[in-house]
Amino acid sequence: MSDYVLSIQDLSVTFALHDTEVQAVREMNFDLRAGETLAVVGESGSGKSQAFLGIMGLLAKNGRATGKAMLGDVNLLGMAPSRLDAYRGKDIAMIFQDPMTSLNPSLKVKTQLSEVLVKHRGFDTRKAEMTTIEMLERVGIPEPAKRANAYPHEMSGGMRQRVMIAMALLCQPKILIADEPTTALDVTVQAQMLDLFKTLTEDFGTSLVMITHDLGVVAGVADRMMVMYGGRAVEKGKVDDLFYDPRHPYTLGLLHSTPHIAHRAARLDPIQGLPPSLEHLPKGCSFNPRCAFCFDRCLEERPPLTPLGDEREKACFFEGPLQSKKVA
Repeated sequence: MSDYVLSIQDLSVTFALHDTEVQAVREMNFDLRAGETLAVVGESGSGKSQAFLGIMGLLAKNGRATGKAMLGDVNLLGMAPSRLDAYRGKDIAMIFQDPMTSLNPSLKVKTQLSEVLVKHRGFDTRKAEMTTIEMLERVGIPEPAKRANAYPHEMSGGMRQRVMIAMALLCQPKILIADEPTTALDVTVQAQMLDLFKTLTEDFGTSLVMITHDLGVVAGVADRMMVMYGGRAVEKGKVDDLFYDPRHPYTLGLLHSTPHIAHRAARLDPIQGLPPSLEHLPKGCSFNPRCAFCFDRCLEERPPLTPLGDEREKACFFEGPLQSKKVA
């Protein structure tokens, strides 16, 4: 039996827009092992969030997801919402970018968390509320019984994020998807959140998908990393391999755009230009207008994602060593 808890095969996400269709995600493939953390990184608009909203059946009405998303032997894609509800929250849960808009402002925290246990685990109201308070304490919320009776607007951003984590973990899902979970938090709270994710996923044996544009978040949390650009995965591998030996110019650019405490005096080297419009992707490699290693073939052909060995893959024709180099 496979040790993969989630297997994504040829996932594409398409949106009907005016008189045309736009592909936000193109033929994504990856596997997620039990208990591991996978980081999905890339700039805004690269398709990270839409891929996982598609997997969860939460796309906007004009969007559709094709391919397969195998949760064990069950394909989540194309499943009727009523049937999908049996898996969402129970086996696979998602923490969204903004907890203030994800939590119902008119309901107390305990009400919102308790209903998860009532629906998926058949708890009565009293047992559900007691379990909710225990989970709030587990995620580091002080005075959990008091906070359970609060409304979301009475909590700080960090506390609301902890509430979202508690809600996602109440049913002890096999997979937790965290979409930019630290973006709106200050550095201190961000560090606390990352420590919390690491501790809780270890304690519950939950597989974690961390969607982020911040490579600093990835370093201490993830086991493997998938880099996305223009709706496609362009590099995959173990985190240490990609950090110390990137094989795709875009991965190298992301690393050079990330501040390092050890080199505070060094100037950042940002990627020149802007991400492409998904409506008008350039011919050939989508990264070619911003790539310092681009040559003629890159302007005509789209590089496939090619295995390099030891779980590494890249979508790039350039074969030489990657070193800092300015776009001409």
